[in-house]
Amino acid sequence: MAVAFAKEFETIVNKARAEGKRMRVAVAGADSENILSGVFEAEADGFVEPILIGNFKKIQKLTEKLGVSNRNYDIQPLDDSTNVVQYAIEMIKAGKADALMRGNTSTRDFLMPVLNKANHLIKDNRLVTHVVFLKIPDYEKLLAVSDVTLLINPSADGRKEVVKNMVRALRVFDIEHPNIALLALVEKPSFHMRDTVEDQTMVRENNARPFADCNLVGPIAYDLIMSKEAARLKEYDCPYCGEFDGIVVPNLMSGNLMIKVLQRNAGAAGCGILVGARVPIAITSRSDSPDQAYLSLAASAAMWKDTEHKYFQD
Repeated sequence: MAVAFAKEFETIVNKARAEGKRMRVAVAGADSENILSGVFEAEADGFVEPILIGNFKKIQKLTEKLGVSNRNYDIQPLDDSTNVVQYAIEMIKAGKADALMRGNTSTRDFLMPVLNKANHLIKDNRLVTHVVFLKIPDYEKLLAVSDVTLLINPSADGRKEVVKNMVRALRVFDIEHPNIALLALVEKPSFHMRDTVEDQTMVRENNARPFADCNLVGPIAYDLIMSKEAARLKEYDCPYCGEFDGIVVPNLMSGNLMIKVLQRNAGAAGCGILVGARVPIAITSRSDSPDQAYLSLAASAAMWKDTEHKYFQD
């Protein structure tokens, strides 16, 4: 069954489907039904060559259940004592895989080897962040949200890196000079709320000497980010209200809660990637739908197929 995705994702899917080599993706812990289903949809669409890593019996059982046991894939059987993420990374380092994908592993177990400096997956002086792309009903644009997995309570410098990574990621969707909001509880800086003061300073810095190619606004509350009418009623003067491309959250709790509520209770569709690594890294929750896994791979493949390597060079 073909994946159904919102039209806002067409750019990224078309880039992934563009002619060229298939991206060899190492799925660390491939015994996850929803993720495996998305992987094989991407394989059927011609932009992924799956490498399934993990428990052979569990993976084989799932491929039979999904009716894909006769499809094109490489399986790397491991016993339960072997670290599947580290094994996948070793395949990438050896030139046997092009990208990494989280499978049936916990967030911590997946991220620890990725962030381990000895594995050389992270660019020098680059902060890795998790960017989620959402299509929210009644919001006309695709919306990026970050960071929602790694940074618990980032500093102002850390959130600058989040902004930079978000701008890089949005380029994959052909969104240049995006409108980025620095989410806060209120829109007026208060010394009782450190992030609001930092937001104001970041905006002034970016206006004077840009650290990211974007229109940066903050501090700004969620209703003003999403609605021109809310801005009118509150007499908040900002031309980007209701037209933001991305939201940078103040901490991990607010970001993670936001995307889960939007996905579970507001019908938002989306996908996630890690930004700041030397290779594409697709990351989804084990409870996410096959469509989300497919779109995460599409975003990864689009980055990988960028012939000018804009994403990996800057």
